This record gives sequence, C-alpha cells and structure tokens, in this order.
Amino acid sequence: MSLAEGILRIIDDQAATRGFRCVLRVRLEIGELAGVEIEALRFAFDAVKANGIASQAVLEISTARGEGWCMDCGTTVPIAALYADCPLCGGARVRASGGMDMRVIDIEVDGDTADDPNRRSRRPPA
Repeated sequence: MSLAEGILRIIDDQAATRGFRCVLRVRLEIGELAGVEIEALRFAFDAVKANGIASQAVLEISTARGEGWCMDCGTTVPIAALYADCPLCGGARVRASGGMDMRVIDIEVDGDTADDPNRRSRRPPA
C-alpha cells in the first residue's frame, strides 16, 4: 500500500508543478529483485487512486531483469533471486547489481493541462 501511495504522491507533486488535472496512464519499471508483488501493487493503486487526479489512471508495468556480479568468475550474470548462485560457474559470491529498483518512467495526462493543452505525456524529473 505504501508503494501505491508513493506513486500517487509523485503524481500529485507533478500535477502541482505542471498543472495537469487528469492522469490517464502511469508507466512503471519494476526490477525482478525489487521485492514488489505486482498484482498487489495494482490492487493497492486502484484503492488509493479513487476520487483523485489519478482516478482514471491505468498502471502499465514493465520489468527489469535481475543482474548480479559474480566475484568468482568476474562476470555480470542474470539472476532471478537475491543470493542466487552464478549460472555460469556455480559460485555463491554473487552480488546483486541490477533489477532492484522501482521507478516511474512517465505519466500520461489528458490534453487539458494548465500550461500546455497539446502535450499528452509528462515525464517526472529523475
């Protein structure tokens, strides 16, 4: 629930800064190693968005592959879980190096914005 509320805070902050009134779509990227249950996030977002600027918003979620650095063979390898063994050499000293984040890629708004009526998409600052 707190992740969904955090997404809503990002939307509200961007709406206050950029002057849009209605969000149609929010694109997220969630790493495979981020520990986020995507269906639970969708459910929570649907619950927190009601009656607000994002009440019509749809979540579009893509996943980022989990990666790790194997200290035994010195290679970046795909991993599906934290503390996984290296799929190349079988070594157990793999440090997660990618796919641990969740980020808002962009926010699509309707064309009725205070500052630019022709713009449909807003990208939050990095």
